[in-house]
Amino acid sequence: MAPLLLHVAGARPNFPKLAPVLRALQEHPVEQLVVHTGQHYDDSLSGIFFRQLGMPPPDLNLAVGAGQHGAQTAAVLVKMEAVLMEHEPDVVVVYGDVNSTLAATLAAVKLHIPVAHVEAGLRSFDRAMPEEVNRLVVDRLAGTLLAPSADAVDNLRAEGIADDDIHLVGNPMIDTLLDQLPEVEATPLPLDDLPEPFVVATLHRPSNVDRHEDAVELTRCVQAVADDVDVVLPVHPRSRQHLAPLLARHPRVHLTEPLGYREFLALVRRCALVVTDSGGVQEETTVLGVPCLTLRDSTERPVTISHGTNRLVSRSSLLPEVRAALAAGRSDTWPVPPLWDGHSGERIARILVDRVTV
Repeated sequence: MAPLLLHVAGARPNFPKLAPVLRALQEHPVEQLVVHTGQHYDDSLSGIFFRQLGMPPPDLNLAVGAGQHGAQTAAVLVKMEAVLMEHEPDVVVVYGDVNSTLAATLAAVKLHIPVAHVEAGLRSFDRAMPEEVNRLVVDRLAGTLLAPSADAVDNLRAEGIADDDIHLVGNPMIDTLLDQLPEVEATPLPLDDLPEPFVVATLHRPSNVDRHEDAVELTRCVQAVADDVDVVLPVHPRSRQHLAPLLARHPRVHLTEPLGYREFLALVRRCALVVTDSGGVQEETTVLGVPCLTLRDSTERPVTISHGTNRLVSRSSLLPEVRAALAAGRSDTWPVPPLWDGHSGERIARILVDRVTV
């Protein structure tokens, strides 16, 4: 019987990382099972990604839905344990740093099933971020750590992880970006008559939007930017309550529903600048050569600063940084991190196959 690899994905950022690994493993004599935890369940955050990225529907959907961290993690843990006991995979492959990743890892290791972590070793060194806690726990428990960049490898070594467990593989999200770029180029902008230049913003981190006071302050900053240049902001569910009603009052802030993978990247590809608090967007702009201002105190992706187009900014510095970036324009040349070459999925597949066929 062929070895069984069980993939666990739960949220929008996981799916572009999953797609190239699934595709690469199809060239090897293994069976695959995809479990969607349902952490992101809206079609615009989930289903459209599977369709646009050419993935078959998930084999199982746990449908855990939204919720507080504890309740959501517990729901995935309980349901994943039942799935793992039924299917008995040879290895569980988890992606990124969301609650589904943590819960699936806990369920697997308690059943003595090996875990491989795609995107291991990223660190913001800010434990106020829920994702940072997830990263630390998952990397301590997983046995195969698949790192996207050299700084991630250094972090794992500094934490005492054995070199034999660490593999520098590059970034599978970039595989998907490069593979989808022709379709992205052909995708029309999701807004008609959008004046150029324009800025794309994605804002959903709890530290920016969960408290009303923070949302009000952030709104003032974004409105100040919109006084200079039009801003397109796809509204994440987390931003809908506090941020969207305030920003809707400005005539040059264009709010949209969450966008599909291609539609969002079509905007990013053609904008003058991105303002974000997302991790994946920092990576995508790095490869596309689009200036990116990350509205956070820290980033778990410092390689996007050292080898990309990203800069960290505060709310107070946002407007002058936007003006400076718009004045500088986009560069024709920029560094790209090593191994962000479109072949990370293949490298990951070979490591996973070696793991289950020894």
